[in-house]
Amino acid sequence: MSASQLHAVSLLETDLVTVFDVVCDGACRHLSEPETSTATSLVFPYRGVFMRHVGDDEVVAEASQVLFFNRGDLYRISHPVPGGDACLSLSAPEALLDELVPKTHRRAGAVFAFNKQRLGIDARAQAQVALLRHSLVTRTAEPLEGEALAMTLIRRAVGERAARPPAAGFSAQKLVNRTKLLLSADLARRWTLSEIATEAGVSPVYLTQVFRKVEGMPLYRYQLRLRLARALDLLGNCDDLTSLGLDLGFSSHSHFSSSFRQVYGRTPAEFQRFAGVR
Repeated sequence: MSASQLHAVSLLETDLVTVFDVVCDGACRHLSEPETSTATSLVFPYRGVFMRHVGDDEVVAEASQVLFFNRGDLYRISHPVPGGDACLSLSAPEALLDELVPKTHRRAGAVFAFNKQRLGIDARAQAQVALLRHSLVTRTAEPLEGEALAMTLIRRAVGERAARPPAAGFSAQKLVNRTKLLLSADLARRWTLSEIATEAGVSPVYLTQVFRKVEGMPLYRYQLRLRLARALDLLGNCDDLTSLGLDLGFSSHSHFSSSFRQVYGRTPAEFQRFAGVR
């Protein structure tokens, strides 16, 4: 497949996950030349249809499927139906996938690889694809939230591992407490999950599982609540809401305003008027 047929836009690139929005015009109706996967990826078609050929195995790629691309595997693409396609391509380190993907979907061996070309996904997973894509395209999701949404999508697509984090015992609570202190120390920092996990001395998957089990909410939502609580404290003496939002780590005034409204039912400006501080 020639490069001119593909248009790939990077939506998120961190140490933990890479997300591309990939659009193909579908002009190549016949089998493409052999291609090699450069990374192990989960590909979620959300528009159009194409076929993927690995040896004699063929699968139809459309919006009710997730396709698995193993690093180093050879494949071909064809477009028997005109109109092209668009996909969300999600790559993650094989060590992370090793924690997330059940053995039933993996090849035997020391190197991680999927043992099948595709799995069907349900309506909630389709909605998760749209949520992740729109959040990253509009830049309303920071890297930490984008990583969390991507990991949730992987779990929903391939199924949870049987292993669960421990109950909220002493060690789990200590881990959560360290994480809380880390986030509280720099509200404006746009953390990645990999950075937080490194500081905490655990894997990103383990951290997100334990934090959600102990706190009852995802890590990124906890960080959001910290920022918004600080905003509430500062609104009484704030004349520039845009600067306030940016100082607290929000990407824009609209991001700050919409996040505030989702949690408190009013925009920051409306809250100021309601509280009688402006």
